[in-house]
Amino acid sequence: MSDHHLAGEHHPSPASTATTALGTLLLLPSELLHEILIRLALPELLRVRSVARPLSHLISSADFRRFYHLSSASSGPAPAAAWLLIFKKLPPRGAALRGFHGPSGRWFRIPVSDIISPAVPPGEDLYFLAASGSSFLFAANGRRELVVVDLSAQSARRLPPSPLGPRGTSSWRRFGLKLVADPPGSNRFRFMFAELVNNTPFLFEYQSDTDTWQSSEAALAAGPSAPAGPDGTYLCAAHAGPDCVMVYSGPGVDRPVFFRPRFPHNLPNAGGPGGDWLHVYGDGSAVVVRSTAVDEPSRTRVKVVAGVELYGFGPEVGGDWQLVSTVPGELVEGFRKPYAVMTGLLAEREGVIRLILISNCRGAWDLVWLSYDPAGAEWRWVPVPDWGGAKGLNMAGIAVSSTFSRLWPPAPGICH
Repeated sequence: MSDHHLAGEHHPSPASTATTALGTLLLLPSELLHEILIRLALPELLRVRSVARPLSHLISSADFRRFYHLSSASSGPAPAAAWLLIFKKLPPRGAALRGFHGPSGRWFRIPVSDIISPAVPPGEDLYFLAASGSSFLFAANGRRELVVVDLSAQSARRLPPSPLGPRGTSSWRRFGLKLVADPPGSNRFRFMFAELVNNTPFLFEYQSDTDTWQSSEAALAAGPSAPAGPDGTYLCAAHAGPDCVMVYSGPGVDRPVFFRPRFPHNLPNAGGPGGDWLHVYGDGSAVVVRSTAVDEPSRTRVKVVAGVELYGFGPEVGGDWQLVSTVPGELVEGFRKPYAVMTGLLAEREGVIRLILISNCRGAWDLVWLSYDPAGAEWRWVPVPDWGGAKGLNMAGIAVSSTFSRLWPPAPGICH
């Protein structure tokens, strides 16, 4: 499946012809126009916006953007409120994100090369770390620094080194970092990561409004005690299979605390000989993917997923993992494919937990997108089609963003 362009794309059409064709539509009350337009996927909105100036200004207005975002966010565990974003390793002049939009069932190409090129030298090796609101965070391996791209402002800048000094791409662990738009929907953000320093957990936080870093040594949590706040942050400072060091900061504690949660059972080899377990951590949740080995007429050792379990914490900070839910067997059967290696991404966005499993078999990549709605205790599998670049894909980062509906550029008439 080929990419569709997303940002900055305009389809030429004579204004007079467009206005005539849309004359009846433009006579409708604004409330009815809103109801019609919010049913469109974001890429379609961008195309409609280029047809006639009245629609362009309506779609670009702050009221409509807020209405569209709230409508998407209230769609539950369906993918309407989230985008799956992948960055393919390319030189900065060809840098682009691929975004899968669930409602339209298509991949879109989001160019960032022109935005990021002033902030990085030619030939820089980039890795995509995280996304939130209009901010997209990259790690530059050559210069060993962080670069943030603001799609709404069409700008990029380098962040000052963290208290740990310059860090290459291999130093950043997906389970131990988080990017947060603060306040939500703005281009201001906080970037946090947890790390063991001399075997002691530390929390590091960058705030964009002050352009400064802060570091805090985490204290050992004295067992389950303080209640966790809804705005608290869990980060994984270190992990080796089922063993992990979690760091919590936020309401309920005066300073960051750390603890070593245990799973409610021992995890032996899954599925008998040749089977294994994959542990994925993120946003105070953990997923255990059980796999079993299968016979294949080749020399490549392959496995298939046998089960997926979701774990979380209780209402108090410092407790052990508790089983939340198990993916139904019929859903697992839908995405069971042989794979040689697998990794994952786990993120909670606006009350919905989303799991992305990335696997490779003989050079071909496969993506599985699962979402879980705690309110309704419901799992959904979102089929992700091949976008034509999976074979031989040199993937350089993946993220999930639920606020991408805020990111369309300003109307052509008010562009800077």
